[in-house]
Amino acid sequence: MGPVLFIVLSWSLYKQIVQQPDLGLRWQQIKYSWINPCFWIVFGLMFINWGIEGAKWKQLISALENFSFLKALKSVLAGCSITMLTPNRIGEYGGRIIYVAEENRIKAISLTILGSISQLGITMVMGTIGLFILKDSLQGAVFVKALPWLFNNAVLFFSFLVTVMLFLIYFKVHFFISLISRIRILKSVVKYIEVVDTFSGKQLLRLLFLSLIRYMIFILQYVMLLRVMDVNISLFLSFWLITIFYLTMVMLPTVGFIELPVRAITSVKLISVYSSNIIGIQAAAFGIWLINLVIPAIIGSLLIFGIKIMKER
Repeated sequence: MGPVLFIVLSWSLYKQIVQQPDLGLRWQQIKYSWINPCFWIVFGLMFINWGIEGAKWKQLISALENFSFLKALKSVLAGCSITMLTPNRIGEYGGRIIYVAEENRIKAISLTILGSISQLGITMVMGTIGLFILKDSLQGAVFVKALPWLFNNAVLFFSFLVTVMLFLIYFKVHFFISLISRIRILKSVVKYIEVVDTFSGKQLLRLLFLSLIRYMIFILQYVMLLRVMDVNISLFLSFWLITIFYLTMVMLPTVGFIELPVRAITSVKLISVYSSNIIGIQAAAFGIWLINLVIPAIIGSLLIFGIKIMKER
């Protein structure tokens, strides 16, 4: 599996990159950005970002197994490699459980989902706040006029409703498990998901806090890379625009091999309202994708390759 995954992933990434319009200009801009210290700060934040995700997974999987931080980090990176090839990153579940004992793998999927809900909840709440803030601020008036559909009451209500539902599921998981146990056809799955009911409110808040820190690192990386690429808009605007960008991305159905163009188009649609530097906006989107997704995915595929070699030995 490892060698095949690495080859398929590499080919998929290559096709995504070479099919991009203005690739030469974007790559040139990124190449010159390497001499900017801020670029290397953004790159360094990648390790903190995935380190936090490793800490989250270590805390989650402790309900089943005793993972070291290093093993948890490897598991997260393995999940990242497979997720690049699947719709809306559902492959993450399959990637992470490679490091989990076989008898615990199905239960581990429910823990992965719990961790995803904590991250998704933060993304939804911050993005929804971003919509409300830009709708009512003077600086956001141009944005609202340019993209009125985004601030439609139906969109705002839907975002708010999804956010509330996510946090209800997250903090009231016992209620939902009880509900499922009453449905005859679903009774058999309860034994696999009841492990998520072992976390206290304090532990759930800690996971949520780690998700918030990780989210803020994503925002900081994007804000800094926009500056590196000479996309000069205020910190206030860039912060809230990026929260809306991530909100939009979680709502859009994507498959790994089309995520880059979707990211590029979405970022241009949102940020170009305040900046005419289209190449800079696209280069920033490309850089974030490369740093936060491609590099970890390649490392993860090599780790899976390593597991395959060890098993053969």
